[in-house]
Amino acid sequence: MNPITESMEQFMTNLHELYGRLRAEAAKVIVGQEEVFMQVVIAFLAGGHVLLEGVPGVAKTLIAKTLARLIDVGFARIQFTADLMPSDVVGTQVFDLARSEFYLRKGPIFTNIVLADEINRAPAKTQSALLEAMEERQVTIDGVRHPLDDPFMVLATQNPVEYEGTYPLPEAQLDRFLFKVVIGYPEEADEQEILRRHHTGFDAHRLERSGLTPVLTPHDLPAVRSAIQAVTVEDGIFAYITHIANATRRSADLILGGSPRATIATLLTAKTHAALHGRAYVTPDDVKAVLLPVYRHRIVLRPEAEIEGLDADAVMRRIISSVPAPR
Repeated sequence: MNPITESMEQFMTNLHELYGRLRAEAAKVIVGQEEVFMQVVIAFLAGGHVLLEGVPGVAKTLIAKTLARLIDVGFARIQFTADLMPSDVVGTQVFDLARSEFYLRKGPIFTNIVLADEINRAPAKTQSALLEAMEERQVTIDGVRHPLDDPFMVLATQNPVEYEGTYPLPEAQLDRFLFKVVIGYPEEADEQEILRRHHTGFDAHRLERSGLTPVLTPHDLPAVRSAIQAVTVEDGIFAYITHIANATRRSADLILGGSPRATIATLLTAKTHAALHGRAYVTPDDVKAVLLPVYRHRIVLRPEAEIEGLDADAVMRRIISSVPAPR
């Protein structure tokens, strides 16, 4: 075997084991939600942001806090409200009387993992301040650009059923999220396990008592991401990804299909999915595994499709089943 190929396969085996350790540690505080956790980790390693959608109480905040602890990075939570100003997110210049000069008082955006709670409750101007941080990895304060820390990830949450007093995110801003992850209610057996843990003293607000041990550090990320970048993608996979995108643009159920950013997101996350499963090449199943979280927030249904009872996931499943996968 070629030494380069052999070392690549070993690295992928190591990545698969790394994810196993991440999942095992996360299981100390998160019951179930395996697919959700996998998708959040994939987005983080791919360098993207995640929109988390779920009713209150399904562990959205806990997942974000747990990820930050497992990777040993900074974490901040911002509660988005109607009166939240951009300066409350990015910071502002403050005058120091003692020194007779201005200094930057950094906002909570200057960290590694930011939980933007109920992002759709903030007005468009505040949402736009977050958008610059997400897209450019920097913020502009009084005309001066300030780079953000690396790694940097936004996990934004929204409630799927409560719309009063909200400012829906426009399609252009939704497109900036690599994934939209939907968190449902736990299985009955998982919910019983949650009750047992709380009965014996578990407190989600005191994760330092949970025994979580960091599995990854920021210093490890360049090597991990380089290995993911090196994952092989055959021409048939490129064609499959673009065929899916074109099918969304031609679908009679959709007003708006996936953008080129959707195809790029599919490629990056499929490579990451393959790597975390110990493979140095992408398969059609890797692509299928990421299509729903990549597309569900990027497509817009026609009213007729909604009347028919379809949602974004149902339409995407139709499209996926209609596009032949490469062999």
